[in-house]
Amino acid sequence: MGVSGGIAAYKAAELVRALQRQALEVHVVMTAAATKFIQPLTFASLTGHKVITSLWDEWDSAEATPEQNGIEHIGEALWAEALVVAPATANILAKFAHGIADDFLTTMYLATRAPVLVAPAMNVNMWEHKATQANLEILRQRGVRVVDPGAGSLACGMVGVGRMAEPEAIADAVLHALGRRHDLAGEIVLITAGGTREALDPVRFIGNRSSGKMGYALADAAESRGAKVILISGPSALHPPAHCEVIRVTTAEQMRNAVLSRMEESTLIIKAAAVADYRPVNVADHKLKRTGPITLELAPTEDILAEVVRRRRPGQLIVGFAAETENRMENGRAKLLSKGADAIVVNTVTGDGIGIEADTNAATFLTLTTSIELPEMPKRSLADRILDEIVTLRRPRTLVVEMDEHVDEKTRQDAVLKQAEAPASTRRQLIVE
Repeated sequence: MGVSGGIAAYKAAELVRALQRQALEVHVVMTAAATKFIQPLTFASLTGHKVITSLWDEWDSAEATPEQNGIEHIGEALWAEALVVAPATANILAKFAHGIADDFLTTMYLATRAPVLVAPAMNVNMWEHKATQANLEILRQRGVRVVDPGAGSLACGMVGVGRMAEPEAIADAVLHALGRRHDLAGEIVLITAGGTREALDPVRFIGNRSSGKMGYALADAAESRGAKVILISGPSALHPPAHCEVIRVTTAEQMRNAVLSRMEESTLIIKAAAVADYRPVNVADHKLKRTGPITLELAPTEDILAEVVRRRRPGQLIVGFAAETENRMENGRAKLLSKGADAIVVNTVTGDGIGIEADTNAATFLTLTTSIELPEMPKRSLADRILDEIVTLRRPRTLVVEMDEHVDEKTRQDAVLKQAEAPASTRRQLIVE
C-alpha cells in the first residue's frame, strides 16, 4: 500500500485494517510528504512490518526471500500481488502517468507487474483540472484501476468531488483486482500440515521429509476465501498465515488429540499432514550408543482420518491426502473407499522437483464419482484448485440431460447416472449450477 501526502492519509490506517480483515498481508510505503500527516510508526504497529519511507532506507538483502530481490524496490515490487495507493494525490498521479521515479513509491510503481489501484483524494479544483483528468486517462489506458473519489465537504472547506473513497470500498476493489473469492465465508476449516515425529530416544526420531508447504498453502488459500482457519501443524520452518489459529504438535498422538478436540466446531476438515505410520514400541530414556546393528519393534500409529470420519457430525466435509510412489490411482481409490472420506487428494512424491519439499505439486482430486486431474503448478495455486473442487462438494452441481421432452423417465435417469460416471472433462459440458 502506498500512502502519499494528503489529509486523507489518516484514512489509510483504516484501509490497512480493512485489507487485513480480508486475510491480506500489507506492507506500507510512504512518500516524504505523507510522513507529515501520519507517522510511519502507526503503519508499522498495524502491519508488523517495517514502513519504507525512502529509497535510501537500510535494506538487508540477506533477508530477502527468493521471491524478492536484493534491491528493495525491486524486491517489494516482486513480492506484492497488488499495489494500492491511497490517498493518491494529484502529484503522485502525475508522476505515475509520466514515468517519473524520484522516490521509493514511484520507483516501485515502474518495477511492479502486479495490478495497480489508485484512490485519488484532493481539492475539487485540482480534481477537475484538465491536467489531472488527462493523467488519470493515461493511467486508465495503461490498466491502472481508479477508485473514484466521492463528493462532499472537503478538508479545505470547499464542497465537491475529491473525498477519498471509503476504506471498505477500496478494499473491495483490491479483492476484485486479485480475483479473490469469498466462497468459504462462514466455514470453519481445520487443516493439518507437516510431518510428525516419533521418538527413538531423547535426540532421535522416526519421521519423513514433509515440509508442510501444501498444508500451509491450503490454510492461506482458505483464509483468503473468507474461512476461519485452524491449522494443526507438525514441526515446520514455515510461517503460518497471519490470522489463522495455529496449534503446534510433534507426534501422531498429539495431532490426533488436537484434531479430535477441534473437529466438532469445524465444518470442513482437510487432512494434508504426513502423519508417521509407525512409532517405536520402546523409547529409550537415554541416547542410544552406536554399538552395532539394532532391531526396532514398531507399532502402528493412530489412523486419524478414519477416526475423524467415524466421529463426523452431519454436514461436515472431510478431505484426506494420499502421497503415493506407485499405483497412484489404485492406492488412492482404495484409501478413499476404506476411510470413507468425501474426497482424497492423490499426489506423487517421486517426481523431480515436484511434491514433497518442493514448491510445486500435481495431484488428482478423487471422489466416488469423479477423478479430476490437477496438473503441476505452484502449491499455492494448487491449494485454490483443491478448494474449488471442495466448494463443488459443498454446493453440488445439478446434473441435467438435454433430451426430447417425450423421452421416458427411466431413460432420463439412466442418462443422468451415465453422466455422473463419465470423465470430468466430458461430464462438465453437461452440467449447470
